[in-house]
Amino acid sequence: MFAVTGITGQVGAVVGAKLLERGLPVRAIMRDVQKATSWRERGAEIATADMTDAAALAASFTGAEAIFLLIPPVFDPAPGFPQVKMIIEALKTALLKVAPKKIVCLSTIGAQAKEENLLTQLGLVEQALFELPVPIGFLRASWFMENSAWDIALASNGVMPSFLQPLDKPVPMVSVLDVGAVAAEMLEENWTGKRIIELEGPSRITPLQMAEAFSTVLGRPVHAEAIERGGWENLFRSQGMQNPSPRMRMLDGFNEGWIEFEGSKAEQRKGKTTFETAIRALMECHGQ
Repeated sequence: MFAVTGITGQVGAVVGAKLLERGLPVRAIMRDVQKATSWRERGAEIATADMTDAAALAASFTGAEAIFLLIPPVFDPAPGFPQVKMIIEALKTALLKVAPKKIVCLSTIGAQAKEENLLTQLGLVEQALFELPVPIGFLRASWFMENSAWDIALASNGVMPSFLQPLDKPVPMVSVLDVGAVAAEMLEENWTGKRIIELEGPSRITPLQMAEAFSTVLGRPVHAEAIERGGWENLFRSQGMQNPSPRMRMLDGFNEGWIEFEGSKAEQRKGKTTFETAIRALMECHGQ
C-alpha cells in the first residue's frame, strides 16, 4: 500500500495517478472527505487526517509500506513558523509509531539555505524528519512552472509582471507533472538510509523567456516587467498578508542567488516538461 498525502493538490494528484496507472494500491489521505469521490472511483482507498493530528495520521499510515508526504503550504506564516512546527511534531509522532519501510517527502530548492525565508519551513521539516530511523528521501523541487497561473490574466493583456529579477537571470523551474512523476518513481525505488534528489526542468529560463513563451501561446505580444523591490511589502500587505517578510526574503534568495541547489550532497535529475508546455496546459485549465 502506498499512502499519499496532499492528493487533492497538484503534485499529490500526479503521484496518486501515476501509482494507480501502474496498478499499485493507493491510500488517498485527505482532510476533506467530500473531495474523495473521484479517487474512490479510480480505485483508491480513502483515509482522512489533518496534518496536525498525530493519531489520525498514524491511523492513515498504518499498513503502508511507503508514504508520500506533502506539507500543506503556508504562504503567510506567523513569525517563528508555528504552523509548520505543529505539523512536524504530529508527523514525527505518527511516523515513529508506524515505522514505514520508506518515506518520500516533497521539499524545495534552497531547503539548506542559512538565511530565513519562506522556504525555511521545508528546511525545518527536513531537519526534523532526517532524524527518523527509517529510509527517507527528500525531493527538492525548483520553482514550479505552474506558479505562472497567477500571471495569465495580466499576460493576456500584454504584461507579465515579475518578482524574479533581473529579467535576464535564468531561474531553475520545474513542472508539477515532473515533480509528481519523480516522486512516484522514488516511492517504488529501493534504498536504505537518507537521500536527497534535486529536480529542475530541462533548462533554466529567464523572465524574458517566460514572457516570450506567453507570447507564443497567446498569439500576441507579451513583455516582462519587473516589480520594484521597494513596493513589495505594501503590495503584499494590500493583498492581505500579515507577515510578508519571509516571502520577500525568498524572492531575494532567488534573485541574489543564495537560494540554489546544494549540489554535491544530492542526486540530480531533470524533468522533461518545458515552460511553454506547462503554460499551454494552464491555459487549457483556465479555458483560454
